[in-house]
Amino acid sequence: MSSKHVVPLSQIGRARRAAPLPAQAVPATGVLLDQLARPLTDLRISVTDRCNFRCSYCMPKEVFDKDYQYLPHSALLSFEEITRLARIFASHGVHKIRLTGGEPLLRKNLEGLIEQLAAVRTPEGRPLDLTLTTNGSLLARKAAALKAAGLQRVTVSLDGLDDAVFRRMNDVDFPVAAVLAGIDAAHAAGLGPIKVNMVVKRGSNEDEILPMARRFRGTGVVLRFIEYMDVGATNGWRMDEVLPSAEVLRRIGEEFPLVPLEATAPGETAQRWAYRDGGGEIGVISSVTQAFCHDCTRARLSTEGKLYLCLFASSGHDLRPLLRGGADDAQIASAIGHIWQGRADRYSELRALRGPDTEAAGGARRVEMSYIGG
Repeated sequence: MSSKHVVPLSQIGRARRAAPLPAQAVPATGVLLDQLARPLTDLRISVTDRCNFRCSYCMPKEVFDKDYQYLPHSALLSFEEITRLARIFASHGVHKIRLTGGEPLLRKNLEGLIEQLAAVRTPEGRPLDLTLTTNGSLLARKAAALKAAGLQRVTVSLDGLDDAVFRRMNDVDFPVAAVLAGIDAAHAAGLGPIKVNMVVKRGSNEDEILPMARRFRGTGVVLRFIEYMDVGATNGWRMDEVLPSAEVLRRIGEEFPLVPLEATAPGETAQRWAYRDGGGEIGVISSVTQAFCHDCTRARLSTEGKLYLCLFASSGHDLRPLLRGGADDAQIASAIGHIWQGRADRYSELRALRGPDTEAAGGARRVEMSYIGG
């Protein structure tokens, strides 16, 4: 498919809906509940819509080619604007922020943003849990600086250890050894515990499940297997390419017996399992076969300031006009409160009930994962 026939990111799944200034203010009390009584505790912030990989399940090369129109720098939120929003979200109860992309390490001087975010405090005076998800391509040379700036942990996306499989998955011929070097550098810098995410796509990399388990068992790295999801509109998702997490657990359990673990926090996306012999733990994220919408506590902020209430959303609420139009913190906090209080999103649960063709909002085109982060 040529990019000439593809809607650019500035239009895909992004209605220009400005965030409201409600007539009745919504105060920031530290606890904000949506329509299903789910609190707002986690914010994922995309700092760029660009990536140097072209993974088929996220940014397929035939769509995101050299002619693709990315957001101009002037459209992106500045570090100061991101930090201001982080403070406001913290006043509503957010205590965990994950920086995403695209590939977040492509954003110039990201360490400066991390320094600012590391200074933000919750209403109780605690620092935020500040993490970052990366494809690992730039991690080897940036890990130490990220830690020094105040980053606490990293999650690295890695879809296989076999170099040929990995190069095929990232579709830019990037070697797996460079990502493994990044993981080692993150460990040496003290960015931990490190998590490694593997998206499992039937027919592409399922044979890498056991090699990945063997490689990271006993290292302190938490390996997590993610079901291939129907995010966005460009990855050609099909249900028959989903390998259920139950099958992943079966394959690993036959070689390394597993025992279930309790969740570490409400709203945790991964089901945790430990190796019975004490060799560490793994996780499975099963948003296709075992939806976890009922306790989802996450909001997503795009790189240009749109607030999305679900990974599968078709439109966002634009906060940038408030940031750049003179609204004070209380007004922005009220707008965010009004948006979250109206939230009733539960796409994955509805997909399970109605089938995989369910759309987020009346057939509207879903936003791309590369734009709001995973």
